[in-house]
Amino acid sequence: MRYAARSDVGRIRSKNDDSAYVGRHLAVVADGMGGHAGGDVASASTVLDMIHLDHDDYPEGAETVLADEIQTANSLLSELVHQNPKLSGMGTTVTALLLEGRKLHFAHIGDSRAYRLRNNKFEQVSIDHTFVQRLIDEGRLRPEEAETHPHKNVLMRVLGDVDASPELDLDVLDVEPGERWLLCSDGLNYVAGHVVERMVRETKDLHECAEILVALTLEAGAPDNVTVVMLEIAEETDDDVNTAAVDIVPAAALAAVDEPEAVTATKSADDLSADKAAEDTKADSQAKAAREADAGSSFSAGDPGDSKDDAASSDESKEPPATTDPHLGEHLSAEVLREELASRPHELVGAAATAAETGSIPTVAGRTVARRAATVLTHKAEQDRVEVEEPARRRVRWLMPAVAAVVVLGVVVGLWLGYAWTQTRYYVGEYDQRVAIFNGISQRLGPIQLSRLEAVTDIRVDSLPEYGQQSVRQTVPAGDLNGAQGIVENLRNTGSASANCPSPSPTASASGSATTTPTPTPTATVPIPSTAAVASPTPSPVPTPCEAAK
Repeated sequence: MRYAARSDVGRIRSKNDDSAYVGRHLAVVADGMGGHAGGDVASASTVLDMIHLDHDDYPEGAETVLADEIQTANSLLSELVHQNPKLSGMGTTVTALLLEGRKLHFAHIGDSRAYRLRNNKFEQVSIDHTFVQRLIDEGRLRPEEAETHPHKNVLMRVLGDVDASPELDLDVLDVEPGERWLLCSDGLNYVAGHVVERMVRETKDLHECAEILVALTLEAGAPDNVTVVMLEIAEETDDDVNTAAVDIVPAAALAAVDEPEAVTATKSADDLSADKAAEDTKADSQAKAAREADAGSSFSAGDPGDSKDDAASSDESKEPPATTDPHLGEHLSAEVLREELASRPHELVGAAATAAETGSIPTVAGRTVARRAATVLTHKAEQDRVEVEEPARRRVRWLMPAVAAVVVLGVVVGLWLGYAWTQTRYYVGEYDQRVAIFNGISQRLGPIQLSRLEAVTDIRVDSLPEYGQQSVRQTVPAGDLNGAQGIVENLRNTGSASANCPSPSPTASASGSATTTPTPTPTATVPIPSTAAVASPTPSPVPTPCEAAK
């Protein structure tokens, strides 16, 4: 990959919740959510947990690597929330590409987007996991109406403190040299689609293209953070091979944190007869040091040298003593990540770049540092290593997320069935001062209206009797569309929403006044009142809605 990346906080937001990383084989954009509490933490943690994938050495294939890493990042976000309840509700979108030979592995969740320009065709590869996109897919909303819909930012799928096993969009695509990709957060949506396409087509320099797209977003007001990653697939050259041939992690990466442990690892390898065995022992010792060192909380970092004294008394025959530095895990995590970032060409922007620079790396005590150190050293997923060391405890820890997933699934299915039932109902109400038919029920579920406008009639509400006006404004339920249309006809003919209006039957009294009595059946005839009754000066009673209409 040839690449460029740019991120900007925008003109309204106070902090940047977007993060992005792009290198020769990996590109990922994450747009954090959760407001002030943890949007930046969610996106930064996810991106930093994935950077070790930026290589092209997958002997067994990379078909499931990207999906597995995103699912693991999701579980780490849940544990961060468990450690710090103030982060509750945080989450992030993820759109990622992993280049393996001539295959491009694609993973996506949320409303960040991936566009591809190939063979002169520009298209959106990702699908937004939003409420309005679902309405478009169901034919209930036109695409041009989506941009002004009041719920256009409601996400249906996201990574984070929401779902124990989120559903990802996954694909494996063939690549051709020269094709271009644009990954972006939804902040770029404020620039017209045809303008974005023209910039990607016509701007040859990737860095310039990324700068222009961000500048256009700022000109459009930039009410949200905006992050842009531009990349182009190119044939590998000799220079690429030479500059990419770097050590996975130099020994100094961990020696700066735990020098005595590194020395111990070297001494224990002297008794071995093969150089390969020595290297394996050293790597294992370094990973062990990372696991044992991780004892801190989540959001601070300091001088890596502070941890040296705590490991000075360790030897080969004993477990190292308990650390006295509560932030040792963060020191190690920041050091390992910085070494990893320095080991290959890349661009890191947004909240992830800020976290790497300041050392405020989100970590999970007892897990994150060990995972990061081990994956950087060996390029192996955490699950393979942990199952050997702690099989029973890990299985128990996954039990609760599994139960939670079943409960969440049951709630979602129940809500969906309830919503589907509401869409079989109809009611008559008021729209723009006219009588209208609505599909659904008149209630709301939070910000979501459970009905939509079906038809507007020419009957003005203020032309109805007072009783009819009150009925319409309080809404009149109907079992189906035919029932609703019948109610409208009653309002048009009688001024009442009821279909059972009694017919009046005036009867002349001896005093010359008329008495109206309901007939026993709707088919009974109405006798013509006498002349005396018509001429009676006695005032008539106030008519009912049905009588007034007649």
